[in-house]
Amino acid sequence: MISSNDFRPGVSIEWKGGVWKIVESLHVKPGKGSAFVRTKLKNVQSGSVVEETFRAGETMPQATLEKIKMQHTYKDGDQFVFMDMESFEESNLTPTQIGPNVKYLKEGMEVSIVRWGEQIMEVELPNTVVLVVTDTDPGMKGDTATGGSKPAIVETGAQVTVPLFISIGEKIKIDTRTDQYVGRES
Repeated sequence: MISSNDFRPGVSIEWKGGVWKIVESLHVKPGKGSAFVRTKLKNVQSGSVVEETFRAGETMPQATLEKIKMQHTYKDGDQFVFMDMESFEESNLTPTQIGPNVKYLKEGMEVSIVRWGEQIMEVELPNTVVLVVTDTDPGMKGDTATGGSKPAIVETGAQVTVPLFISIGEKIKIDTRTDQYVGRES
């Protein structure tokens, strides 16, 4: 059990039949009345965000989340197969279980899978990935780093916005949290 006084960003609690991660918390002690904790919670399964107020000192069950390092080994039909890096056990996940980051997932990539009991909560990709550009408009002479941007398709099928000087076959680094081009990779 965890007290509402100990709520900090990143702490996970079991509330309303699910797992919620605390995004923000503010301990408020008004001049009149009892203290309370105003929080912003994110549902780990659905991604919805709600604001909730708890009494100071109120206890909640803390969610015990387990983070396992796994490697994406191959795709079997519409499912992605991951191998546990310690026990070498394989797990199959659907694109829905992986979430929106499935567009950056490529074979051989190591990810962290967060589980609550036997239920998979989320799949955490590295903050940046290096992918090869497979389709984009050709760059013209005079295109510079500050000249503008264009859409590009990378090897996993994801579309990102890149500077005008990027051409097909180049390796680029992409931030998976913001879906933005970071730079070229040699």
